[in-house]
Amino acid sequence: MPAARLTLDPAFVVAPLDRRLFGSFVEHLGRCVYDGLYEPGHPTADAEGFRQDVIDLVRELGVTTIRYPGGNFVSGYRWEDGVGPREQRPKRLDTAWHSLETNEVGLHEFASWSAKVGSELMLAVNLGTRGVQEAIDLLEYTNIPSPSAFSQQRVANGAETPFDVRMWCLGNEMDGPWQLGYRSAEDYGVLASRTAKAMRQLDPDLELVACGSSNRHMPTFGAWERTVLEHTYDDVDFISCHAYYFMRNDDLGSFLACSTDMDAFIEEVAAAADHVKSIRRSDKTMKISFDEWNVWYQDRYQNVDRITAVDEWPVAPRLLEDAYSVADAVVVGNLMISLLKHADRVRSASLAQLVNVIAPIMTEPAGAAWKQTTFFPFALTARLAQGEVLKPALEVPAYATAVYGEVPVVDAVATSDPENGAAAVFLVNRSVDEAITVTVDVERLGALRIAETHTLADADPFAANTLEDQERVAPSANDSARLEDGVITIELPPVSWTAIALSR
Repeated sequence: MPAARLTLDPAFVVAPLDRRLFGSFVEHLGRCVYDGLYEPGHPTADAEGFRQDVIDLVRELGVTTIRYPGGNFVSGYRWEDGVGPREQRPKRLDTAWHSLETNEVGLHEFASWSAKVGSELMLAVNLGTRGVQEAIDLLEYTNIPSPSAFSQQRVANGAETPFDVRMWCLGNEMDGPWQLGYRSAEDYGVLASRTAKAMRQLDPDLELVACGSSNRHMPTFGAWERTVLEHTYDDVDFISCHAYYFMRNDDLGSFLACSTDMDAFIEEVAAAADHVKSIRRSDKTMKISFDEWNVWYQDRYQNVDRITAVDEWPVAPRLLEDAYSVADAVVVGNLMISLLKHADRVRSASLAQLVNVIAPIMTEPAGAAWKQTTFFPFALTARLAQGEVLKPALEVPAYATAVYGEVPVVDAVATSDPENGAAAVFLVNRSVDEAITVTVDVERLGALRIAETHTLADADPFAANTLEDQERVAPSANDSARLEDGVITIELPPVSWTAIALSR
């Protein structure tokens, strides 16, 4: 059996852990909102029509921030449609997802739901078909106390206290030809700068996110970041990254290594931002908001979902409802490791999305809600990670992949909280067919004991939880774990994700 060794040292601190790394994303897309978190006729629905079973699962998932309302949807969205009496709200065609938007859920309802699940709201403004004026109108409505016109309108609509949203996205994927109102980096940079300056005149302490490239493989990647930041560097706090992964050509080995692409993406965006910092002689270091990331089988969407709508403009059609396997969950756990490893630059992240649409939580109308395999690595990492992120020293064998070349079989990160003595180690075994023994030297963290272990694996790496078998896959305690003389020894099955929690 191959072996690997990790060494942890409290001196190897990446950064303090920002809890906003455990964010998620809700877009008006498919059944994410309607028949997902909102279903007034459901047996568990509360007085506002929100499913209590979904609320309970979102709380267990541990999401800290939720980006809303898009996504591609936001580039055609009129925020005014979602406020005021429901019976007076217009129905609109959503060209992004070829659906009919009823606007039953808007800003007030979603802010209320966010409070129920204990998450902070993160709003995106429409810079596709709208601009500066509409952005500051929404900000005034959302954050400014009365007696201004829009704040008075908010009060009349039932919210006397401002929503006080602190983090705002300046549009969405504005480099993408699929985006309504997409534009060049030069045009977007000018508009984003003007919008940011105007928003700060109303609320100087906002945290603003400029759109980076929609993915690392866009033809304008790198040049886009540089141009946008040349216009906005002094105006914004974050540049965004988006990335989705899925298994291609039955190549499981390469799929399990796709976090190496995320690592490179983050490091390249940071380098582009630092280039602008250097030429501007700025003292500010640009942060990264990785505000869309997940496993998403985009070929299924292109070949099936887009061409099977029952109605011409259906309400809440079934779109992007991927069923996730153990292998998918291992990749999600590894992507979380990558985000943590770059916690010095990535200070906010949003798993896309939350319910039904490429989501860790699935629902059936009038029926059950259940956890997909991807629920578990996210929920356990969000619960166990605390304090500071530590970068382990790794001695790990490599394996060959068709896409990424030689890749370490094991990837890992750790966290440690010196105040309460808690620590956690997160690991993946990327091998498709071999278990591996890992030793973790934790002696420098002080006298610790293993508090709990969790391993997600299965003899069938493509096993999944479904409506018919909702508990087919779940993590289990790893009984192989031993801690002696400051060294943990643990066996990791092939295609597996593992968390080890330590305490004094």
